[in-house]
Amino acid sequence: MTQPMTPTTAAMLAIGDEILSGRTKDRNIGHLATVLTMAGIDLKEVRIIGDDPHLIADTLNTLRRSHDFIFTSGGIGPTHDDVTAEAVAAAFSLPLIEHPEAVARLEAYYAGRGLPFTDARRRMTRTPEGASLIDNPVSMAPGFRIDNVFVFAGVPAVFEAMLGNALPQLPAGQTIASVSVECPFGEGDIGDPLAAIQKLHPGVAIGSYPRFDGQGYSTQIVLRSRDNDKLVAATAAVEALMAAMSGR
Repeated sequence: MTQPMTPTTAAMLAIGDEILSGRTKDRNIGHLATVLTMAGIDLKEVRIIGDDPHLIADTLNTLRRSHDFIFTSGGIGPTHDDVTAEAVAAAFSLPLIEHPEAVARLEAYYAGRGLPFTDARRRMTRTPEGASLIDNPVSMAPGFRIDNVFVFAGVPAVFEAMLGNALPQLPAGQTIASVSVECPFGEGDIGDPLAAIQKLHPGVAIGSYPRFDGQGYSTQIVLRSRDNDKLVAATAAVEALMAAMSGR
């Protein structure tokens, strides 16, 4: 009998005082969740923290010991408050260096644009020693990977480009299939029988999402599983419940 594949798990660390203050509205979490779901990787946890290198390092160490992959966003730009690279180096107890390949890329990039390669711009070449670069076709300054941690920029267009370039480095997971069942009843009406169905179908995640159209409540029931047979069986049970409650 073939054993089911153990799901690959991931966590995200979104970094930036501007997110916590509300000045910047994060768009990267949703994009990462969508991409990882399509790749069959379970995003299990997301944390948002400020530009504190000690907190970043401590949080990163906690996450990377609990999940297969960690993705960070933000804090690798040219200014003094971009402290993610040094925090990642501290988390791994590695020296922070100017990556030679990153230096060569950015030096050529700014020379081609007739701009000086300032100390601020050189900050974007810093990585923990031994890190591999992740290409950035948008603005050239690369992200990097060290062990199971992927470090990306926070600008959404750059984050998305870096994630696209990192995807080939991730294992192909077993994708999750989902089915939606429309329910004309509110969650209060279906809560108990739906919980009973969930107990009978442990291989399927069953979620309920309430709706209100101004006149009454309804619910969308979403079933998700990596096992198609279990998904079909649970869906049939939910549809039978809807039929019974509707008197059909």
